Amino acid sequence: MWITVGTPSFTDITLFDRIVDEVGGIPEGMLARYVGTAEDGNLRVIVLWETREQSERFYVERLGPAFARIMGEPAGRPNVYGVTVERSYTPQPAV
Repeated sequence: MWITVGTPSFTDITLFDRIVDEVGGIPEGMLARYVGTAEDGNLRVIVLWETREQSERFYVERLGPAFARIMGEPAGRPNVYGVTVERSYTPQPAV
């Protein structure tokens, strides 16, 4: 499994919702997605993927173009870094 942590260039959660709508549907391999505001006031988007490849394909083929259409930036996309899951202690999200 692969986790991505993204920091969009905006802080408005409703803008995040617009981009999600623009992307359309749940991408192949996405297992869970969480978004919230960090202590620094910036949004963080945390996504659990089946594979790194599915994540990369989504960012290039779907999120980048949607982000660019909404934000008006060529090849737009948030700052994202990835983490390889080495152990999973909770098989399902905690409520």
